[in-house]
Amino acid sequence: MSSTNMQTDHAKRTGKSRLKTIPGFIAIISIVIFILQGVSCTNGNNESTVNNSGSSAVDLAYFFTEERLWIAPDVSTIPSGEVGKQIMYGKELMIHTSKYFGPHGTISKNTNGLNCQNCHLDAGTRPYGNNLGSASTTYPHFLPRAGKIIGLAEKINECFNRSLNGIPIDTNGKEMLAYVAYVKWLGTTFKKEEKPAGSEGINSPHFIDRAADPAKGKEVYELLCSRCHGKDGQGQYAVDVLKDETKQQGGTATADDLFYYPPLWGDNSYNAVATLYRLSKFAGFIQNNMPYPINYNSPVLTDEQAWDVAAFVNSRQRPEKDHSIDYAADISKKPFDFPFPPYADKFTQDQHKFGPFAEMPSAQKKH
Repeated sequence: MSSTNMQTDHAKRTGKSRLKTIPGFIAIISIVIFILQGVSCTNGNNESTVNNSGSSAVDLAYFFTEERLWIAPDVSTIPSGEVGKQIMYGKELMIHTSKYFGPHGTISKNTNGLNCQNCHLDAGTRPYGNNLGSASTTYPHFLPRAGKIIGLAEKINECFNRSLNGIPIDTNGKEMLAYVAYVKWLGTTFKKEEKPAGSEGINSPHFIDRAADPAKGKEVYELLCSRCHGKDGQGQYAVDVLKDETKQQGGTATADDLFYYPPLWGDNSYNAVATLYRLSKFAGFIQNNMPYPINYNSPVLTDEQAWDVAAFVNSRQRPEKDHSIDYAADISKKPFDFPFPPYADKFTQDQHKFGPFAEMPSAQKKH
């Protein structure tokens, strides 16, 4: 699949394919032509930004849509005073979680050393980067996995327990109140009735007609992912990267963090009951955001590559936690790619983990 085809296909999946009227279409074409004539097709290094098909790097799909992308509020809108300080502290915790809760944390030492924004990119603000735009309007919410209604603080603690492979923090403590304040502030630009594009957090790839293949995924990983996350999947420590500027390949971590690039498996990675351990979630996350610095507008991985590399990463060793209570109240609510039995259908555990998923009723409902 060519780069142009991948971008066109992705635009369709994110709702970027609808026109309104013929006059409107003509007007939009005129605007696009004007913009393309006035935009320089070079980047900061005077390199051409025209892709291999000869079309401009300007995202034309943006002009041909009724929908608009969810955009996080600007930091200038954070209020002054104690409320503003609380929101800023929540953002700080989101970006530099390991500084406060990691193996060398200043508050406690109860997580694996990852930062919240390793999973919720750009402090939870990136479209299709597992953002938190809709979180404040979603919770309190009945969570089938828990079998009960949970609030925003409880949901955040689920991340501490699963993605950070740690221990929940005090829901009434200063840090949790700051987290909640920050997430609620992020939601100030989210319009629930409009469901803006990108606000769903992760957009999964199309299903493929075979099981995801870890062996093929390993090839993709070694080619595109190992430069940052290491051939052994253990990431790179911040102190090692920062002391050698020639090694820097992007990223946002600082000396406050344990990892500059997070480990993708092993003892310091997310555990086997984390959301990203579900194949559709991880495949969507990497297709829209990896390898750095691509985003949903310029996907590199095909659908097959995304499924395969997700299968490879999630087939590697990682911490495990008790999952027996997950969906215990109603196993029919288990997602199609929840990799732990029992199931309410006839499909095997291996198929629930790697697919193919298309014939599963729960997957058809999802897609």
